[in-house]
Amino acid sequence: MLGISFRPLQAAALGLDERATLRSLLDYPYPLIRLGAYWNRIEAELGKFDTAELDWQIGAVERAGKQIILAVGAVKTFGYPEVFVPSHWLAQPLREGSLVQPASHPALLSGAEQFITRIVTRYRERQSIVAWQLEHEAVDPLGVEHSWRLSRAFVERELQALRAADPSRPVMMNGFLPTSFVVRLSQWWRTRDQGDSLAVAGSLADIVGIDYYPRTGLRRVGHRTLYLDGAGGRSARMTRERVFGSIRTRGKQLMISEGQAEPWETTTVPPSPERHAAFSCLPEQLIDNYSAAMGWSVKGVPLYAYLFWGAEYWLLRDRSGDPSYLQAFARVLEIS
Repeated sequence: MLGISFRPLQAAALGLDERATLRSLLDYPYPLIRLGAYWNRIEAELGKFDTAELDWQIGAVERAGKQIILAVGAVKTFGYPEVFVPSHWLAQPLREGSLVQPASHPALLSGAEQFITRIVTRYRERQSIVAWQLEHEAVDPLGVEHSWRLSRAFVERELQALRAADPSRPVMMNGFLPTSFVVRLSQWWRTRDQGDSLAVAGSLADIVGIDYYPRTGLRRVGHRTLYLDGAGGRSARMTRERVFGSIRTRGKQLMISEGQAEPWETTTVPPSPERHAAFSCLPEQLIDNYSAAMGWSVKGVPLYAYLFWGAEYWLLRDRSGDPSYLQAFARVLEIS
């Protein structure tokens, strides 16, 4: 199944209207979309639980005849800044370099379990929802912004709450697939005590989501940018074969939860330069990245789904006079 992820906060950061953005994206003929239940938006105050916006999103998707993977968080959900804990459940910031354990943060765990249970209970009767996503890159640190990590034990407790609320649907968990030796070494070092998010997802989840970004901006110096692009190398291939083989050996389904389809430059909000596209993801690379992933399907064990990452950015570019990203997406849908 092909589809996209919808990031309301990213739409707003790009200067787009959230609802109008979703309506525009739902016009395209793909079957699957990922939505997020953002904890601090739904439970902005203690004792308040407002799902009106998520209700509207799910209703709009259902009217468009599409299916949903609903990310229930709780601590981390897809879309920057990824951490969406309400302040009343976290009196003090998480200590950098720490491992967040059930015993070290019982109140946070209790709040997360309650939130997951309420979200799943509210929406479990909706036939449009085909899977739940638990956390986002669950046990990895958040890039360079934070070095704390959720422990496997913390995530296991969340998973128990989710399955208790709905034992019938599969659970998807995702992780970042390194495409270079440097990134892989860094990821291993930072998560060596309990394994990275793909390893944890491979043992706990029913569906393992791969976040795939073959080209990223590292550092900008004046008008030039240094990029990391190792997806086509031998190291990336060996890593991919090892990770995918381990997941499939366990009998898990495999999907691309984020297939890069927008630039990953040196700023949080992707730049939209006039008259040219950012090098980290040109429009044609939207198609190239998808085509590469299609080659990873194994006979009899195809990918469960491929979700393009960056749909809001496509609309920004289109509004600026560059329809090429939307055209590339439409081309994939046409030939798939």
